[in-house]
Amino acid sequence: MAAIVDQRLAHTFVELADTLVGGFDLMEFLHMLTERCVELLEVDAAGLLLADARGTLQLVAASTEQARVLELFQIQNDEGPCLDSYRTGQPVIVADIAAGAAARWPRFAAAASEMGFAAVHAIPMRLREQVIGTLNLFGAVPDGLDPAVARAARALVDVATIGILQERATREQELVAGQLQVALNSRVIIEQAKGVLAERMRVTPDQAFIVLRAYSRNHNYPLTQLAADVISGTADMLADGPARNRRGADRPARG
Repeated sequence: MAAIVDQRLAHTFVELADTLVGGFDLMEFLHMLTERCVELLEVDAAGLLLADARGTLQLVAASTEQARVLELFQIQNDEGPCLDSYRTGQPVIVADIAAGAAARWPRFAAAASEMGFAAVHAIPMRLREQVIGTLNLFGAVPDGLDPAVARAARALVDVATIGILQERATREQELVAGQLQVALNSRVIIEQAKGVLAERMRVTPDQAFIVLRAYSRNHNYPLTQLAADVISGTADMLADGPARNRRGADRPARG
């Protein structure tokens, strides 16, 4: 079993590297990272926060709607382990949110319980003294990560951090801030497109996003551009309806 996990982890590193050199679609790279974390690391959901030009954390990717809502809750309420991890540059591990977080982050603890999460492992995206965000792993049952799984998670975070910073290093400082802002703006456009598709197709936002990404990949259509065209009504995706793309959609935390 360990050999199989190692093979899948190695394959994921190759996949992430291919994304980095293949035109570097930042949003696709970050969404892929959260999905692979769920597949490989024995967690139920993952979310990724990046800091904007002012150092304010913004949500850029989440593997489920529940994780997306909880990440946004932390940002909006300025409370939670993911924010603390970013500010300190250190991992924040809460194996049992109900027992270990209620006093420190009471609103977060209540929101996590409502979303079906009982554990969180927040890992800073850090290179030396520079922290650019956090990768956050959520579990549906109270439990910490196995040490080997935690090391794998740290390795995935390091790959993502280096990839983003390497891309930034090729640009002037003004363009660096611009690229990150584009990613944050893209997230807003994608969320709007999810809502449009969900209403049109009568599916959940998670299912709508599965359809959106599948269409983007199958038609070599940049994800953010496709989302903008869905909002404007110039992209007709209904031919690729939800029945063909629901596999893996609407993945709530396992309970």
